[in-house]
Parts: sequence; structure tokens; C-alpha cells
Amino acid sequence: MSLAILYSRACIGMEAPLVTVEVHLANGLPSMSIVGLPETAVKESKDRVRGAILNSQFDFPLRRITINLAPADLPKEGGRFDLAIALGILAASRQIPDKELAEYEFAAELALSGALRSTQGILPMVLQTQRARRTLVVACENVGEAMLARDARVISGEQLLTITAHLTRVTRLDLATAPDMPAASTPAADLRDVRGQHHTRRALEIAAAGGHSLLMLGPPGTGKSLLARRLPGILPPMTEAEALEAAALASISRQAINVHNWRQRAFRAPHHTASAVSLVGGGSNPRPGEISLAHNGVLFLDELPEFDRKVLEVLREPLETGHIMISRAAHHAEFPAAFQLIAAMNPCPCGYLGDPSGRCHCSSDKIERYRNRISGPLLDRIDMHVEVPRLSFSDMEGSPGEASDAVRDRVIATRVRQQQRSGTLNSRLTHPQIEQLCTLRIPDRRLLQQAMERLQLSARAYHRIIKLARTIADLDAAGDIATNHLTEAINYRKLDRAH
Repeated sequence: MSLAILYSRACIGMEAPLVTVEVHLANGLPSMSIVGLPETAVKESKDRVRGAILNSQFDFPLRRITINLAPADLPKEGGRFDLAIALGILAASRQIPDKELAEYEFAAELALSGALRSTQGILPMVLQTQRARRTLVVACENVGEAMLARDARVISGEQLLTITAHLTRVTRLDLATAPDMPAASTPAADLRDVRGQHHTRRALEIAAAGGHSLLMLGPPGTGKSLLARRLPGILPPMTEAEALEAAALASISRQAINVHNWRQRAFRAPHHTASAVSLVGGGSNPRPGEISLAHNGVLFLDELPEFDRKVLEVLREPLETGHIMISRAAHHAEFPAAFQLIAAMNPCPCGYLGDPSGRCHCSSDKIERYRNRISGPLLDRIDMHVEVPRLSFSDMEGSPGEASDAVRDRVIATRVRQQQRSGTLNSRLTHPQIEQLCTLRIPDRRLLQQAMERLQLSARAYHRIIKLARTIADLDAAGDIATNHLTEAINYRKLDRAH
């Protein structure tokens, strides 16, 4: 029987489900058909495979070739199945042995010359192959990404002939070895570059220490973007598990992965013209959006009111849950989206409300319409609201601020306290954890009650204030939340409004 069975993997969201490649040769008019829900790029693989086999000096069988990609109801896309299909044809036509094929999984596109080309989504594939205790065969360009997974079994080659020589034991390929990974470097942007703005620097440190979201409001040129781009420099390096998850998201979204600095936290800053799909992800075969590419990193939204209101509203669910579910008629995909939101906006349409020069002539109606572009429910989910005033000449000529290294040391120490106490960041505490770990004294409860009544705060804002106060206390290495910690946390909710 002229039948060969090989293994590859598809790419569905963050998953890499197993695909069994069955190649059958039968008598009849020469033809080649691919079944199993292939999309256009997969259907076109038969022309690439034919050219690669002939140009690698093999015989292309003049028989009826049927290629089944199982399971049949799983969508298949891309050129990742080319190598498995070509080897299946060679094995079914007895040009190479099929004894060892079950030990491998194959993922590479083929050029007409027989050269192996890289494909996307290798990191999720190698993680699944590792669990299946098989060896993954990839193109040389994918080795660096594949070896981010520790102890993965990976071999690579430049040509179809190289792989067939390995399978026929003519020239055995060695397992790829992980390259030497330097320690994660911190971003070049340093807080020393920021002059003045001590209140905003303090807010940025609190946000980094507890993983809190932050909205900066101020006129143009006050350093809002400058400060936001320095947040990754005061965050601790990612753990290996966090970095692997972030790298897997970049892998399936056609983003280049810098294997020499892959543990640096992402900083994503989409333009305000971004669509909802580009922000949260989507497509017929769902792809991650900016919020997922910022997973375990920072999502910076500059000129927040200029974003389409419907686009901003899709942020509400992932801000609460840390993931996003994208549903389509055929299937759905879930992507992690535990990002830290940093946003910036002007106080009015012209940007100079409250400026001492008096250059702002915006009416109260214009200002209200401008600020109402951000819905109350979204604003309610942002932990901190900070005003960033215009700098004076003396501030700009002053000495540099504290360096990021010193601030990062305090942030790391604060996060260690949180992990030892609750196993998570303060911003992600659940309601039972808040009641257990964030107790307030009776006078402080009265103070918070007065603030809620005066500012007309919601229950969500109440819990966010307590979590923020817990972070401020942790920065002070205090065991309990004191009045000064609670007062500072309340002061970061000035933009709240009743709805």
C-alpha cells in the first residue's frame, strides 16, 4: 500500500493543534489533490512541492496523489505543511524510508529550488511538539525562535535534500542548541531625562509597583509621552514563563522576535486612527491585536479622546479579565491581554485649559464634549488620574531626576512583597483578597466614605482606591494601610464623574 503518515501542526489562536498529513498514491490519471479544509496557500503547495521534489533530483510519481490533512474540520493555512507533504510523497513512493517519520513533526515552507523557508507560529508549535515528545524539523531561520523553549528537540536544514539525507541516515543532523542569551537589558530611555514633574514621576512609580493603569492629563509639551516611554525601564524583567507567552503571541502575529532581547517587556503605542480589530485582534482566522502584543508589557494610548469611542469601549473587558475572546462563525480564539494601560490626553480641544497664559478659549460645552469622548465606565476602570502641569523654566534647567535603576529596585522590592503576601500584583487582587489583605481602620473607612459621597465614586472605584493604597503602603514597606496612603490614593481619582 502506497501510504505515508507524517505530523505537522496548525495555528489556531495560541494553540498549535496536531495535524496528521496522510499521503496516498493510487493508480489512475496523474493528479494531486489536497483535502482537509485547506485555504489558498495550502492548496498552492502542490505546485511548490512538485518543483522542490524535481529540483532536488527526486522522481515525482506520475500517479493519483491524495493528501489528507486531518482532522478535516480544522482550518489549515500557510505554507507550513509543504515539507511534510513533500516528504510524504517521497515516503509513499518508496524514495525514502518511513520508519522514523513518526518521531518527527515538520513545519517549513518549500521554495521551488527545494530550499526550506521560515514560517510563522513556530514557538507555539515547538512547545506542543515538546509535550508530544517528538522532534520538530524547521528551516534554519526559525531555529533561534524555536530554541527559546528550553530543552526543545529541534533540527533544521537549508534544503529538502538535507532533511532526506538525515531521514535516510546518509548525513545525520545534530539537534539545535540554544544560543547564549545575554541578560535582559533595560530600555535606553531613562527617567533621568525627565526634569521636574515630581508628582507624575511618583504616580509612574506607584503604577509600576502595583501594575496599575494610569491616565495623564496635561497641555502639550509637558512630558506625558516622555514619561510613558520610560515605564518599561522601571519594570522588573519578565520571568521565563511570561516571556515565552509574550514571544508566542508575537510569533503567531508575524512580529519579528529579537531572540537576544526577548525578555524585555513590550511597549506598544498604536496611533489613534487604529481600528477595533487592530487593537483587540480579529480576522477570519483570529490574530492577536495590540492589547495582546502588549501582554505582560505596556499599552500606551496617546491622545486618548481622539480614538474612536467604539474602539476604546472594547478595552473594558480585557482591563478587567486580562484576556480577550474573539468569536467567529467557524471557531473562536482566546488571547491573553494582561497589559498595563498608560494613557495621555489634553485637558481641552486646544490643549491649554488652565494655562497661566490664558490662551485657551474653549467653551465649557466644547470641553465637556471633548472629555465625554471617554466613557464613564472606561474612565472608572483606570486606577490613577494624574494632572501633568506645564514646566517652568527653572524646572527645565534643573538637575536631572532620579535614574530608572534606583526606581526599578524599589519597584522590584515592592512586587516581591506583593507576591509573598498574595501571589499576585495588587492591581489583580480579587474581592475576597481585598477584604482579607487590605483592611482599613475605622477613621480611614469614614474618610473613604466621605470621598465616595463627594466624588460620587462607584463600587469599582472604591476597590481600586483600596488596592492603590495597598501598593503605596507596600512602597513604604508598611504592614497596614495608613491614612496618608489612603489619602494619596484618593487624590488619584480626580477625574471621576457621576453617570
